[in-house]
Amino acid sequence: MRSASSGVAVGVVGVGSLGHRLARQFAELEGADLVALADVSHDLLTEVSRNVGVPPESLYRDYEEMLDVADLDAVGIATPNGLHYEQVIAALERDLHVLCEKPLATNVREAWDLTQRARDYDPVVMVGYQRHLNPAYDMARDRWAEGDREPTFITGEITHDWDPNYEDGDGWRTDPSLSGGGHLINVGTHVVDAILWTTGLTPTHVTASVDFHDEAQIFDRQSSITVEFENGALANISDTARAARAREHVHIWDEQGAVYLEGREWDERTGYTIDADGTEHRPYQGYSRWLSKGTAFLDAIETGEEPPCTVEDGLKAAVVTMAAYESGRRRERVTIADLYPFLEDVF
Repeated sequence: MRSASSGVAVGVVGVGSLGHRLARQFAELEGADLVALADVSHDLLTEVSRNVGVPPESLYRDYEEMLDVADLDAVGIATPNGLHYEQVIAALERDLHVLCEKPLATNVREAWDLTQRARDYDPVVMVGYQRHLNPAYDMARDRWAEGDREPTFITGEITHDWDPNYEDGDGWRTDPSLSGGGHLINVGTHVVDAILWTTGLTPTHVTASVDFHDEAQIFDRQSSITVEFENGALANISDTARAARAREHVHIWDEQGAVYLEGREWDERTGYTIDADGTEHRPYQGYSRWLSKGTAFLDAIETGEEPPCTVEDGLKAAVVTMAAYESGRRRERVTIADLYPFLEDVF
Protein backbone atom coordinates (compact mmCIF):
# COMPACT_ATOMS: atom_id res chain seq x y z
CA MET A 1 0.00 0.00 0.00
CA ARG A 2 1.06 3.59 -0.61
CA SER A 3 1.97 5.85 2.29
CA ALA A 4 -0.48 8.44 3.57
CA SER A 5 -0.69 11.80 1.78
CA SER A 6 1.22 10.50 -1.26
CA GLY A 7 -1.73 10.90 -3.62
CA VAL A 8 -5.43 11.69 -3.96
CA ALA A 9 -7.13 10.38 -0.80
CA VAL A 10 -10.13 8.31 -1.92
CA GLY A 11 -13.00 6.66 -0.09
CA VAL A 12 -15.37 4.17 -1.73
CA VAL A 13 -19.06 3.94 -0.86
CA GLY A 14 -20.53 0.51 -1.61
CA VAL A 15 -18.20 -2.49 -1.79
CA GLY A 16 -20.24 -5.04 -3.71
CA SER A 17 -18.80 -6.44 -6.93
CA LEU A 18 -18.42 -3.05 -8.69
CA GLY A 19 -17.24 -1.27 -5.56
CA HIS A 20 -14.71 -4.00 -4.82
CA ARG A 21 -13.22 -3.62 -8.31
CA LEU A 22 -13.14 0.15 -7.97
CA ALA A 23 -11.51 -0.04 -4.55
CA ARG A 24 -8.87 -2.41 -5.91
CA GLN A 25 -8.08 0.06 -8.70
CA PHE A 26 -7.55 2.91 -6.26
CA ALA A 27 -5.47 0.68 -3.98
CA GLU A 28 -3.15 -0.19 -6.87
CA LEU A 29 -2.98 3.06 -8.83
CA GLU A 30 -0.06 5.41 -8.50
CA GLY A 31 -1.40 8.80 -7.53
CA ALA A 32 -4.20 7.47 -5.31
CA ASP A 33 -4.48 6.52 -1.64
CA LEU A 34 -7.47 4.37 -0.77
CA VAL A 35 -8.07 5.51 2.80
CA ALA A 36 -11.65 4.48 3.69
CA LEU A 37 -14.56 2.21 2.77
CA ALA A 38 -18.27 2.44 3.57
CA ASP A 39 -21.00 -0.17 3.23
CA VAL A 40 -24.05 -1.29 5.20
CA SER A 41 -22.70 -4.85 5.24
CA HIS A 42 -20.12 -5.56 7.95
CA ASP A 43 -19.14 -8.83 6.29
CA LEU A 44 -18.48 -7.20 2.91
CA LEU A 45 -16.49 -4.40 4.51
CA THR A 46 -14.32 -6.88 6.35
CA GLU A 47 -13.69 -9.04 3.30
CA VAL A 48 -12.93 -6.20 0.89
CA SER A 49 -10.82 -4.26 3.38
CA ARG A 50 -8.51 -7.24 3.73
CA ASN A 51 -8.14 -7.47 -0.04
CA VAL A 52 -7.31 -3.80 -0.55
CA GLY A 53 -5.43 -3.03 2.65
CA VAL A 54 -7.79 -0.58 4.39
CA PRO A 55 -7.48 -0.90 8.20
CA PRO A 56 -10.49 -1.68 10.45
CA GLU A 57 -10.57 1.83 11.91
CA SER A 58 -11.21 3.22 8.41
CA LEU A 59 -14.34 1.15 7.75
CA TYR A 60 -17.77 2.77 8.08
CA ARG A 61 -21.31 1.44 8.09
CA ASP A 62 -22.63 4.98 7.51
CA TYR A 63 -21.31 6.67 4.36
CA GLU A 64 -21.97 10.19 5.69
CA GLU A 65 -19.84 9.42 8.73
CA MET A 66 -17.06 8.40 6.36
CA LEU A 67 -17.44 11.63 4.40
CA ASP A 68 -17.30 13.67 7.62
CA VAL A 69 -14.58 11.78 9.51
CA ALA A 70 -12.15 10.46 6.90
CA ASP A 71 -9.66 12.92 5.40
CA LEU A 72 -10.79 12.61 1.76
CA ASP A 73 -10.14 14.36 -1.52
CA ALA A 74 -12.46 12.16 -3.58
CA VAL A 75 -15.13 9.50 -3.34
CA GLY A 76 -16.18 6.62 -5.57
CA ILE A 77 -19.86 5.67 -5.39
CA ALA A 78 -20.79 2.10 -6.33
CA THR A 79 -24.03 1.57 -4.45
CA PRO A 80 -27.47 0.52 -5.79
CA ASN A 81 -28.89 2.90 -8.38
CA GLY A 82 -31.53 4.51 -6.18
CA LEU A 83 -28.92 5.74 -3.70
CA HIS A 84 -26.73 7.59 -6.18
CA TYR A 85 -28.62 10.88 -6.09
CA GLU A 86 -28.44 11.50 -2.35
CA GLN A 87 -24.87 10.22 -2.10
CA VAL A 88 -23.57 12.39 -4.94
CA ILE A 89 -25.22 15.42 -3.33
CA ALA A 90 -23.59 14.56 0.01
CA ALA A 91 -20.18 14.41 -1.69
CA LEU A 92 -20.78 17.67 -3.58
CA GLU A 93 -21.72 19.42 -0.35
CA ARG A 94 -18.32 18.43 1.05
CA ASP A 95 -16.43 19.66 -2.05
CA LEU A 96 -15.14 16.20 -2.97
CA HIS A 97 -14.25 14.89 -6.41
CA VAL A 98 -16.90 12.29 -7.34
CA LEU A 99 -16.85 9.16 -9.47
CA CYS A 100 -20.40 7.76 -9.56
CA GLU A 101 -21.23 4.44 -11.17
CA LYS A 102 -24.01 4.44 -13.74
CA PRO A 103 -26.84 5.32 -13.84
CA LEU A 104 -26.44 8.84 -12.54
CA ALA A 105 -29.95 8.68 -11.06
CA THR A 106 -33.16 6.68 -11.40
CA ASN A 107 -35.33 9.52 -12.68
CA VAL A 108 -34.77 12.43 -15.01
CA ARG A 109 -35.56 15.17 -12.50
CA GLU A 110 -32.83 13.96 -10.13
CA ALA A 111 -30.31 13.53 -12.97
CA TRP A 112 -31.09 17.07 -14.14
CA ASP A 113 -30.70 18.43 -10.61
CA LEU A 114 -27.26 16.81 -10.26
CA THR A 115 -26.27 18.30 -13.61
CA GLN A 116 -27.33 21.77 -12.49
CA ARG A 117 -25.43 21.42 -9.20
CA ALA A 118 -22.26 20.22 -10.94
CA ARG A 119 -22.13 23.09 -13.42
CA ASP A 120 -20.77 25.54 -10.87
CA TYR A 121 -18.73 22.93 -9.02
CA ASP A 122 -14.93 23.02 -9.17
CA PRO A 123 -14.06 19.40 -8.29
CA VAL A 124 -14.41 16.63 -10.90
CA VAL A 125 -17.71 14.78 -11.26
CA MET A 126 -17.48 11.68 -13.46
CA VAL A 127 -20.04 8.98 -14.31
CA GLY A 128 -18.88 5.38 -14.75
CA TYR A 129 -19.91 4.56 -18.33
CA GLN A 130 -16.84 2.62 -19.42
CA ARG A 131 -17.48 2.80 -23.19
CA HIS A 132 -16.09 6.34 -22.91
CA LEU A 133 -12.73 4.79 -22.00
CA ASN A 134 -12.69 2.50 -25.00
CA PRO A 135 -10.56 3.26 -28.11
CA ALA A 136 -13.09 1.81 -30.55
CA TYR A 137 -15.94 3.92 -29.20
CA ASP A 138 -13.60 6.91 -29.05
CA MET A 139 -12.88 6.36 -32.76
CA ALA A 140 -16.61 6.60 -33.46
CA ARG A 141 -16.94 9.77 -31.41
CA ASP A 142 -14.08 11.37 -33.36
CA ARG A 143 -15.95 10.63 -36.59
CA TRP A 144 -19.32 12.08 -35.56
CA ALA A 145 -19.72 13.93 -32.26
CA GLU A 146 -16.38 15.68 -32.77
CA GLY A 147 -16.14 15.32 -36.54
CA ASP A 148 -17.95 16.69 -39.58
CA ARG A 149 -19.99 13.64 -40.60
CA GLU A 150 -23.63 13.05 -39.73
CA PRO A 151 -25.07 9.65 -38.76
CA THR A 152 -28.17 8.52 -40.61
CA PHE A 153 -29.00 5.04 -39.25
CA ILE A 154 -28.01 3.28 -36.04
CA THR A 155 -28.63 -0.13 -34.51
CA GLY A 156 -27.66 -1.23 -31.03
CA GLU A 157 -28.08 -4.53 -29.23
CA ILE A 158 -27.06 -5.93 -25.86
CA THR A 159 -27.90 -9.41 -24.54
CA HIS A 160 -27.44 -10.86 -21.08
CA ASP A 161 -28.64 -13.71 -18.87
CA TRP A 162 -30.25 -11.59 -16.17
CA ASP A 163 -33.38 -13.64 -15.43
CA PRO A 164 -31.92 -15.16 -12.21
CA ASN A 165 -32.31 -11.72 -10.63
CA TYR A 166 -36.07 -12.02 -11.08
CA GLU A 167 -36.24 -15.68 -10.12
CA ASP A 168 -34.34 -15.18 -6.84
CA GLY A 169 -36.11 -11.91 -6.05
CA ASP A 170 -34.06 -11.20 -2.93
CA GLY A 171 -31.46 -8.69 -4.14
CA TRP A 172 -31.52 -4.93 -4.52
CA ARG A 173 -32.15 -5.23 -8.26
CA THR A 174 -35.75 -6.30 -7.57
CA ASP A 175 -36.38 -3.52 -5.04
CA PRO A 176 -37.94 -0.63 -7.01
CA SER A 177 -36.61 2.02 -4.62
CA LEU A 178 -33.05 0.77 -5.17
CA SER A 179 -33.01 -0.36 -8.80
CA GLY A 180 -35.28 2.14 -10.55
CA GLY A 181 -36.10 -0.47 -13.21
CA GLY A 182 -34.91 -3.71 -14.70
CA HIS A 183 -32.45 -4.74 -17.38
CA LEU A 184 -32.61 -1.54 -19.43
CA ILE A 185 -31.53 0.83 -16.65
CA ASN A 186 -28.92 -1.62 -15.36
CA VAL A 187 -27.42 -3.01 -18.59
CA GLY A 188 -29.11 -1.65 -21.72
CA THR A 189 -28.22 1.87 -20.61
CA HIS A 190 -24.64 1.18 -21.76
CA VAL A 191 -25.79 0.99 -25.38
CA VAL A 192 -28.12 3.98 -25.01
CA ASP A 193 -25.25 6.06 -23.62
CA ALA A 194 -22.78 4.81 -26.23
CA ILE A 195 -25.04 5.84 -29.10
CA LEU A 196 -25.71 9.29 -27.65
CA TRP A 197 -22.04 9.91 -26.80
CA THR A 198 -20.48 8.70 -30.05
CA THR A 199 -22.96 10.44 -32.36
CA GLY A 200 -23.61 13.65 -30.45
CA LEU A 201 -27.15 13.59 -31.85
CA THR A 202 -30.13 15.21 -30.12
CA PRO A 203 -33.01 12.77 -29.42
CA THR A 204 -36.53 14.10 -29.89
CA HIS A 205 -38.91 11.11 -29.76
CA VAL A 206 -38.90 7.59 -28.34
CA THR A 207 -41.11 4.63 -29.18
CA ALA A 208 -40.63 1.47 -27.13
CA SER A 209 -42.13 -1.96 -26.71
CA VAL A 210 -41.18 -3.19 -23.24
CA ASP A 211 -41.65 -6.66 -21.75
CA PHE A 212 -42.23 -6.01 -18.04
CA HIS A 213 -41.79 -8.75 -15.46
CA ASP A 214 -44.21 -7.24 -12.93
CA GLU A 215 -47.74 -5.83 -12.96
CA ALA A 216 -46.49 -2.44 -11.76
CA GLN A 217 -44.40 -2.23 -14.96
CA ILE A 218 -41.14 -1.36 -13.28
CA PHE A 219 -38.87 -4.35 -13.94
CA ASP A 220 -38.28 -4.90 -17.64
CA ARG A 221 -36.84 -8.10 -19.06
CA GLN A 222 -36.41 -6.98 -22.65
CA SER A 223 -37.27 -4.06 -24.89
CA SER A 224 -37.23 -2.81 -28.46
CA ILE A 225 -36.68 0.94 -28.74
CA THR A 226 -36.72 3.40 -31.63
CA VAL A 227 -35.11 6.77 -31.00
CA GLU A 228 -35.71 9.62 -33.44
CA PHE A 229 -33.15 12.40 -33.66
CA GLU A 230 -33.34 16.06 -34.57
CA ASN A 231 -31.37 15.52 -37.81
CA GLY A 232 -33.78 12.80 -39.01
CA ALA A 233 -31.57 9.84 -38.06
CA LEU A 234 -33.08 6.75 -36.44
CA ALA A 235 -31.64 4.40 -33.83
CA ASN A 236 -33.10 0.96 -33.19
CA ILE A 237 -32.02 -0.46 -29.83
CA SER A 238 -32.72 -4.02 -28.65
CA ASP A 239 -32.07 -5.03 -25.06
CA THR A 240 -32.72 -8.40 -23.42
CA ALA A 241 -32.13 -10.16 -20.12
CA ARG A 242 -33.22 -13.47 -21.60
CA ALA A 243 -30.19 -14.59 -23.59
CA ALA A 244 -27.68 -17.30 -22.74
CA ARG A 245 -24.61 -15.07 -23.06
CA ALA A 246 -23.59 -11.42 -23.10
CA ARG A 247 -23.06 -9.89 -26.53
CA GLU A 248 -23.12 -6.29 -27.71
CA HIS A 249 -23.08 -4.37 -30.94
CA VAL A 250 -23.50 -0.77 -32.04
CA HIS A 251 -23.55 -0.13 -35.80
CA ILE A 252 -23.59 3.47 -37.00
CA TRP A 253 -23.96 4.46 -40.67
CA ASP A 254 -23.48 7.72 -42.50
CA GLU A 255 -23.38 8.53 -46.22
CA GLN A 256 -19.70 7.55 -46.42
CA GLY A 257 -19.87 4.21 -44.64
CA ALA A 258 -20.10 2.93 -41.09
CA VAL A 259 -18.41 2.10 -37.81
CA TYR A 260 -19.17 -1.31 -36.31
CA LEU A 261 -18.55 -1.74 -32.57
CA GLU A 262 -18.72 -5.31 -31.29
CA GLY A 263 -18.52 -6.87 -27.83
CA ARG A 264 -18.20 -10.35 -26.34
CA GLU A 265 -19.05 -10.86 -22.67
CA TRP A 266 -17.86 -7.86 -20.61
CA ASP A 267 -14.16 -7.59 -21.33
CA GLU A 268 -13.44 -7.42 -25.05
CA ARG A 269 -14.74 -4.74 -27.43
CA THR A 270 -13.59 -4.29 -31.02
CA GLY A 271 -14.26 -1.68 -33.66
CA TYR A 272 -13.84 -1.40 -37.40
CA THR A 273 -14.91 0.89 -40.22
CA ILE A 274 -16.68 0.15 -43.50
CA ASP A 275 -16.12 2.35 -46.56
CA ALA A 276 -18.86 3.25 -49.01
CA ASP A 277 -17.48 0.60 -51.41
CA GLY A 278 -17.70 -2.10 -48.72
CA THR A 279 -14.00 -2.22 -47.80
CA GLU A 280 -13.48 -3.01 -44.11
CA HIS A 281 -10.69 -1.55 -41.96
CA ARG A 282 -10.08 -3.07 -38.53
CA PRO A 283 -7.78 -0.72 -36.59
CA TYR A 284 -8.86 -1.89 -33.14
CA GLN A 285 -9.34 -5.63 -33.66
CA GLY A 286 -8.38 -7.47 -30.48
CA TYR A 287 -7.53 -4.43 -28.35
CA SER A 288 -7.67 -4.40 -24.56
CA ARG A 289 -9.31 -1.65 -22.52
CA TRP A 290 -7.78 1.76 -22.86
CA LEU A 291 -8.09 3.16 -19.32
CA SER A 292 -9.58 2.04 -16.05
CA LYS A 293 -12.25 4.25 -14.51
CA GLY A 294 -9.93 5.00 -11.62
CA THR A 295 -7.12 6.09 -13.96
CA ALA A 296 -9.42 8.35 -15.99
CA PHE A 297 -10.83 9.88 -12.80
CA LEU A 298 -7.38 10.60 -11.36
CA ASP A 299 -6.21 12.07 -14.69
CA ALA A 300 -9.16 14.49 -14.70
CA ILE A 301 -8.39 15.53 -11.12
CA GLU A 302 -4.71 16.09 -11.93
CA THR A 303 -5.23 18.00 -15.17
CA GLY A 304 -8.44 19.85 -14.31
CA GLU A 305 -9.86 18.78 -17.65
CA GLU A 306 -13.36 17.42 -18.25
CA PRO A 307 -13.63 13.71 -17.40
CA PRO A 308 -14.38 11.21 -20.19
CA CYS A 309 -17.97 10.80 -18.99
CA THR A 310 -19.66 13.89 -17.57
CA VAL A 311 -22.85 14.43 -15.60
CA GLU A 312 -24.38 15.77 -18.83
CA ASP A 313 -23.68 12.39 -20.44
CA GLY A 314 -25.32 10.68 -17.49
CA LEU A 315 -28.34 12.95 -17.80
CA LYS A 316 -28.78 12.28 -21.53
CA ALA A 317 -28.65 8.52 -20.99
CA ALA A 318 -31.24 8.84 -18.21
CA VAL A 319 -33.56 10.88 -20.45
CA VAL A 320 -33.72 8.29 -23.26
CA THR A 321 -33.84 5.35 -20.83
CA MET A 322 -36.72 6.77 -18.80
CA ALA A 323 -38.54 7.96 -21.93
CA ALA A 324 -38.37 4.36 -23.21
CA TYR A 325 -39.95 3.11 -19.98
CA GLU A 326 -42.68 5.73 -20.26
CA SER A 327 -43.35 4.86 -23.89
CA GLY A 328 -43.52 1.17 -22.99
CA ARG A 329 -46.06 1.80 -20.25
CA ARG A 330 -48.21 4.09 -22.40
CA ARG A 331 -47.73 1.93 -25.50
CA GLU A 332 -47.26 5.03 -27.60
CA ARG A 333 -44.60 7.28 -29.10
CA VAL A 334 -43.48 9.96 -26.64
CA THR A 335 -41.96 13.39 -27.22
CA ILE A 336 -38.99 14.15 -24.97
CA ALA A 337 -39.74 17.88 -24.84
CA ASP A 338 -43.27 17.15 -23.60
CA LEU A 339 -42.16 14.62 -21.00
CA TYR A 340 -39.35 16.79 -19.61
CA PRO A 341 -40.00 20.47 -20.38
CA PHE A 342 -37.41 21.53 -17.78
CA LEU A 343 -34.66 20.18 -20.08
CA GLU A 344 -34.88 23.07 -22.51
CA ASP A 345 -31.27 24.09 -21.88
CA VAL A 346 -29.96 20.53 -22.34
CA PHE A 347 -31.53 19.37 -25.62
